[in-house]
Amino acid sequence: MTQDFHKDAISQPIFKLIGEVSDELGMESYVIGGYVRDFFLKRETPTDIDIVGIGSGIQLAKKVAEKLKGKPDVSVFKNFGTAMIKYQGMELEFVGARKESYQRDSRKPIVEDGTLEDDQNRRDFTINAMALALNKVNFGQLLDPFGGLADLDQKIIRTPLEPGITYSDDPLRMMRAVRFASQLNFTIELESLRAITENKGRIKIVSKERIVDELHKILMSQVPSVGLKLLHQTELLPIILPELTALQGIEEIEGQRHKDNFWHTLEVVDNISRTTDNLWLRWAALLHDIGKAPTKKFHKKIGWTFHAHEFVGAKMVYKLFKRLRMPLNDKMKFVQKMVLMSSRPIILSEDHVTDSAVRRLVFDAGDHVEDLMTLCEADITTKNPKKQKRYKNNFLIVRQKIVEVEERDQIRNFQPPVTGEEIMKTFNLKPSKEIGIIKDAIKEAILEGEIPNEHEAAYQFMLEKGKKMNLKVHSE
Repeated sequence: MTQDFHKDAISQPIFKLIGEVSDELGMESYVIGGYVRDFFLKRETPTDIDIVGIGSGIQLAKKVAEKLKGKPDVSVFKNFGTAMIKYQGMELEFVGARKESYQRDSRKPIVEDGTLEDDQNRRDFTINAMALALNKVNFGQLLDPFGGLADLDQKIIRTPLEPGITYSDDPLRMMRAVRFASQLNFTIELESLRAITENKGRIKIVSKERIVDELHKILMSQVPSVGLKLLHQTELLPIILPELTALQGIEEIEGQRHKDNFWHTLEVVDNISRTTDNLWLRWAALLHDIGKAPTKKFHKKIGWTFHAHEFVGAKMVYKLFKRLRMPLNDKMKFVQKMVLMSSRPIILSEDHVTDSAVRRLVFDAGDHVEDLMTLCEADITTKNPKKQKRYKNNFLIVRQKIVEVEERDQIRNFQPPVTGEEIMKTFNLKPSKEIGIIKDAIKEAILEGEIPNEHEAAYQFMLEKGKKMNLKVHSE
């Protein structure tokens, strides 16, 4: 057990105060978990700080709050035996040291009072079990019974106790192991890796919300494929995201093959993560090809096809979000839109770029045209340098055209230059399908470049269209 002193880790006055209050109450207290880990990793230390007391964490929290400036409120969670103080941008969570036991059908433990050793035993990983003492007698002393500091140096994710028991007791720890490996670029120790695979089925007792929370963190890591590959390797991925693993594999018929869309997808996610921190755009990259598995067909004359995979994929996004209890709101609609439109700029970049095609792209993508272009550029995974250069240059041309068309025609968030009310007044119409027909015709004429996006030109076009529809101009 490491017993060096690290007073610099807890130099903030709040830690000294907690130690003084602990001494008054005659109890030991320690800062434990993520704060300690991130200090030694030289990462930005988290603002949520876990304090463990050998005794009542709630009593400790209340006494600390009394001595803090402004006497902040204490939020007590009796069912969990915890209390929280929000103070100067920090969230201090106090808990009494405890030991835990689990029943097979639940990840909610049976909790009893325990020692610091009991509390460290119940932690998920050695790197999260390190504690720094806060009492005056041993202020800043590191208690590291499982060699967490050494594991930090060696970049290893390891459980304090036997991994099979650790993961079976609380299967969410399997997702957390993968997430920490992805966030920190660490390696999961071999026995742990095997135990995750052996206990993969236990993930089904974890709530979808907790699983998604870990997925978000994996996707937001610097190189998400690290975590996604581990989920695949441990066989958790087909349980959580079967739509993704369905893409794996290469088929060959009559000498014609298609690429492995699973590994391609992981590359796309890594590519996009270099250019955006938008979580939902990263989700779009992860799901952009999921429609390819159900639409894959082989035709003797043209080879492998994935017709309408974008349309099918967009529908699958809704089902996936619903199954994982993710928000069925604008975030989901954004991902759907990106999946649905994911091939549009690619097709444009391969053909001669016409103004009307660019206008339609901007019209359909609206405010998300930049996100769509970012996704399509991330979709370039060819290893052929000449092809890669050509594709990137083509996208530059498309981007340039978007700017030109946007400046000239103002198509983004298109509002018809002639309103429905104006059409009704001109032809003395009541609400009817004719109004919709005329508005659509004006929109199409602008998108095709037949008329500029201006009121006078649109008004004249409206008069001509009305004439063809045998509508008479109303004279007052």
